[in-house]
Amino acid sequence: MSQNKSGSGIQGMLAAIVIPAALILSWIIFKFILGSPGNFQDNNPDLNPLPGNYLGMMYKGGFIVPILMALLVIVITFVIERFATVAKSKGSGNIDSFVHKVRAALSKGDIDGARKECERQKGSIAAVVSAGLNTYKQMEAEKGLDKEHKIAAIQKEIEEATTLELPMLSKNLIIISTIASIATLMGLLGTVIGMIRAFAALAQAGAPDAIALATGISEALINTGLGIGTSAIAIIFYNYFTNKIDSITYGIDEAGYSIVQTFTTRN
Repeated sequence: MSQNKSGSGIQGMLAAIVIPAALILSWIIFKFILGSPGNFQDNNPDLNPLPGNYLGMMYKGGFIVPILMALLVIVITFVIERFATVAKSKGSGNIDSFVHKVRAALSKGDIDGARKECERQKGSIAAVVSAGLNTYKQMEAEKGLDKEHKIAAIQKEIEEATTLELPMLSKNLIIISTIASIATLMGLLGTVIGMIRAFAALAQAGAPDAIALATGISEALINTGLGIGTSAIAIIFYNYFTNKIDSITYGIDEAGYSIVQTFTTRN
């Protein structure tokens, strides 16, 4: 339990550190790399970007650009973090193979063999199964309870162990799902602001300027591109991790059911 609390605390600290750090890093890149004078005509960031200079065009996208860059950095960071967490929770081997080995050992009444499989597998699913097997052994030696109470004790232990393990798998996924929802909207906001600025500049100039209009539109669409790209990455990996967590959860349920059924039929 203490390890789970420690891991949860570290993940919470990670979120508190990554989000402001990403904003600061993105603002530095926006200001000093995208906004470098060498990207603009006459080395002046207030003028138009040099032809074909995308760094300068991104800078002209406005203050929404560093926000979108920060969202992208946050998504990438938490995708890497989730990969590490899910891989650790899954354990060292294939989940289906592990469950099959545990069920095979249980069918022979080899509880110690099933526990050794848990030691080899490690991870969240192995921790839950191991907790269930430990209670199984205790209930076999318990003489003061009837069978129904013993089964209930095993089920309760498996449920409690599952409750402790599963939150670690889904933690920080809310950040990825939130960014998946808001990144596109932020990109569209930046585009709208850029288009307003582009047409306002044309109105002040008096005569229509096709080059200025094209430049303004391309600058505005930078925000859309960043927003849609970030949102797409977030959606893809959110669904990927959700599927992986469902697979682990199913493995836990299947192994837990096997433990209870084995105890029911053999005792």
